[in-house]
Amino acid sequence: MLHSPGGHSRSRRISAILTFTTFSLIFAFRRTQFAKSNKTLRILLTVTAAVLTVRLLRRNMFKLLAGSKYVTDLSRVGQRVGDVPAPKVEEFDIIIIGGGTAGCVLASRLTEDPSLRVLLLESGGSGKSLIFTRLPSAFTLLFHTKHVYELHTEPQAFAREATRYWPRGKMLGGCSSINAQMAQYGAPGDFDEWAKIIGDDSWSWDKFQRYFRKLEKYVPNPEYTGVDANGKGADGPVQIGYFNSFLPQSQDFVASCTKLNIPFNSDFNTTGGTRATTFPRNRQQIMTYIDKNSQRVSSETAYLTDDVLARQNLVVAIHASVTKIIFDTEATGGPRAVGVEFSKSKNGPKYQARARKEVVLSAGAVHSPHILMLSGVGNRKDLKKHEIPIIHDIPSVGYNLVDHPVVDLAFKDKKSTPKYMRPHSILEVFKLLGSVFQYFATRGGPLRTNVAEAAAFVRSDDPLLFEHSTEVHDTTSAADSPDLELFSTIFGYKDHGRYMYPVHTVGLHVTLLRPASRGMLRLKSSNPWDHPIIDPRYLEQHEDVEKLVRGVKLLFKVARTEPLASRVDHKATNPLLDHGLPQKSDEELGDIIRERVQTLYHPASTCRMAPLQDAGVVDSQLRVHGIQGLRVCDASVFPTIVSGHTAGAVYAIAEKLSDMLKAQYAVEKKA
Repeated sequence: MLHSPGGHSRSRRISAILTFTTFSLIFAFRRTQFAKSNKTLRILLTVTAAVLTVRLLRRNMFKLLAGSKYVTDLSRVGQRVGDVPAPKVEEFDIIIIGGGTAGCVLASRLTEDPSLRVLLLESGGSGKSLIFTRLPSAFTLLFHTKHVYELHTEPQAFAREATRYWPRGKMLGGCSSINAQMAQYGAPGDFDEWAKIIGDDSWSWDKFQRYFRKLEKYVPNPEYTGVDANGKGADGPVQIGYFNSFLPQSQDFVASCTKLNIPFNSDFNTTGGTRATTFPRNRQQIMTYIDKNSQRVSSETAYLTDDVLARQNLVVAIHASVTKIIFDTEATGGPRAVGVEFSKSKNGPKYQARARKEVVLSAGAVHSPHILMLSGVGNRKDLKKHEIPIIHDIPSVGYNLVDHPVVDLAFKDKKSTPKYMRPHSILEVFKLLGSVFQYFATRGGPLRTNVAEAAAFVRSDDPLLFEHSTEVHDTTSAADSPDLELFSTIFGYKDHGRYMYPVHTVGLHVTLLRPASRGMLRLKSSNPWDHPIIDPRYLEQHEDVEKLVRGVKLLFKVARTEPLASRVDHKATNPLLDHGLPQKSDEELGDIIRERVQTLYHPASTCRMAPLQDAGVVDSQLRVHGIQGLRVCDASVFPTIVSGHTAGAVYAIAEKLSDMLKAQYAVEKKA
């Protein structure tokens, strides 16, 4: 049988629509009141949809090309431990541990030098092969699946002794494959503060900002004017812009903020940072990592393109979990990292690969310190407790853990604007299915939303916003840097989206950007398959509670300011919603904050860049203190947490390290 060109492509698209429609039908129909009252129908629909999905997958009708160029047979990249006689050990110039936000950048940039042979090891699979990570609105559906690390904190002593859910990406792209795609990099003052802490001016905003421009490919949207495209990167791999949806409730949030002395800002990612600049258009849609085709841009899709994967000097191995770093303890000048040990599963065979030049640890703020400690690099007392041979005593590994705590609020939306992804009736189920077809056919419609479409950045000591407030300790990085972020979502939710309200809602949220509280990450055991002990110690410092109280009260003002005031049903009495909170005292609000505080998925600083005597783990070149041939590159190296979203800064750090390494080895080749 002859097939016309593009026939297979059309077949795949039709299959994609059918597959996602199936998932959507399960997700949507189970939340309708009709389905809840008819258990038999609910089960029948679920089973039918599951069978259809399995048949589609078994016939490969929904198969992306991603993953076919990745190595899954670990014997191809490493020597099996215990083989006798031992085969020749596979050697690379650089081994990168972790294919997350930073790891994909490093793999792509370093292999631009054809003389460098690079191995990238990732514990998960491909992120670009998953429909729920490519579709902007569906990312939370990956939570509680095999594609994320199901991490939980210790009971939080200052937050009702409750554990908190901490999902981390377990796939190529890492957390850039499961985040809310908000492209905001922090404040310029953050990076000037970094330069001062580490004593290296190359990390100051004036010098470091070029790496943000290097990663960017800003694509103007004709519907969104006011951004100076000349100040954005045009040739980078990471496409950014304004191609997500911008629903009415998000527009109302922005308009209400501007009426409360929060001036409009058309672009947070400039030298002016989050300082507001007034533009004629009263619209602050957040810039996103969503491309002009309305698909997520992750570090995998941006940096591990087909051309990059075709390079002969790059090998990307997936489902390869690193269990420890291998050191030469007899090396001249101190211990040297010379390779890694890795495995596909807890009980599977272990493999080793050797690194001639460097091992770069890019496993994230949780797993980078975890792997260091498992390998014998960390606090001597902690290592001895678990009988791990000590390679080098660095007391601060895993300490100085800081995160952005967030508090979620929900108010009834009396306009009952359909949210499609969270339908409340049979009619809206059909609207959801229509929006699915609209998205796959035209890449348009409400499924383009990144859920958190608009944001505002403020200081908790701003007298125009917080009149008659007592003085609070200033933890910001500069006089014009914020310490609170307000943002709106197209619906309210609890428990990271696991619980949805039974009525239409508007979600409002406040994040503390510069918390004073610090936590720690420690080993649970010497078994690399045991998750570490995570204790962010949320709200240990009372000033963190006080600032969040101010943020919550400011959200009340936003909700009662037009035009959002006309959208919110202030007469609602549903006890599940937050209409009664404005009548609470500051002390009562503090108690509610302690009960609700959650992560915004931004852990940082567990391997911070600072002098060793100042609780540092790596130096300004990201080299682990006292260890040769070992660097760390991810959010764990932040000297202090940025005043915004962390992905952009991680991209930029990886771009900078790539340049440093390529320059270093170019000099060595000439010498």
